[in-house]
Amino acid sequence: MSGWGSLSGRKSLPPQALNYEEYLLSPGEWLLYGAKGIGVCALVSYTFYRSLAVFLLLLPLGTAYPLYCRKKLKKDRIWHLGQQFKEGILILAANLSAGYSIENALANSSRELDLLYGKEGMINLEFSSMAKRIQMSQTVEQVFFEFADRSGLEDVRNFAQVFKAAKRSGGDLVSIINHTAGVIRDKAQVQEEITNMTAAKKLEQKIMNLIPFFLIFYIDKASPGFFSMMYETGMGRMLMTVCLGVYGIAFWLSKRILEIPV
Repeated sequence: MSGWGSLSGRKSLPPQALNYEEYLLSPGEWLLYGAKGIGVCALVSYTFYRSLAVFLLLLPLGTAYPLYCRKKLKKDRIWHLGQQFKEGILILAANLSAGYSIENALANSSRELDLLYGKEGMINLEFSSMAKRIQMSQTVEQVFFEFADRSGLEDVRNFAQVFKAAKRSGGDLVSIINHTAGVIRDKAQVQEEITNMTAAKKLEQKIMNLIPFFLIFYIDKASPGFFSMMYETGMGRMLMTVCLGVYGIAFWLSKRILEIPV
């Protein structure tokens, strides 16, 4: 997630022109995820129906699979951006505590973040762009609110609102930003702990999702003709359709259970 190419396919645009809520798949990603979707359709149609007609019926769903993957890729990218923002805001708070002005603190933070995420890191480029725009007389609140709108991150919007309120009230800006950065850090740490705790369960979920297919293939190979009634009669096809529906519900529930918002 270090470059802008996966963000929208418009790497030449400046950071302020990029929208993290949009994800345009590259031709390679369309081919990769389309092939995976078609493969899943072939697996389902063979396992539950042994029918070419069912495969052709499911084929449109397989070709639309990249659209589902695009949502997940966008979500993953925003999650990575949030993690980078957490590190960036802590470095920004440290630079402000050292006496830097906000534009110099952003520019210096961008240089420090280069060491963490490389020259094309998302938050590095954002901070560098913010510093330049502040030098061109845009307000700090404006650049942070604009970034919040593009990023879709609640933490960025909360930070912008706190910054705006602190400037208007004339409070201790550095201490307020340090406190806000600490809150964002604690929230991100909780998210990381949840991700680590559920990683093993997610792997178990993926394995369990494949077990029904392995069982059917094993029994079919060990006892040829055992499932013939299920594929050759109307009642058998209805029963396999019910089994497929139950499997689909179980698959959906397992994913929902492991999605823990913070």
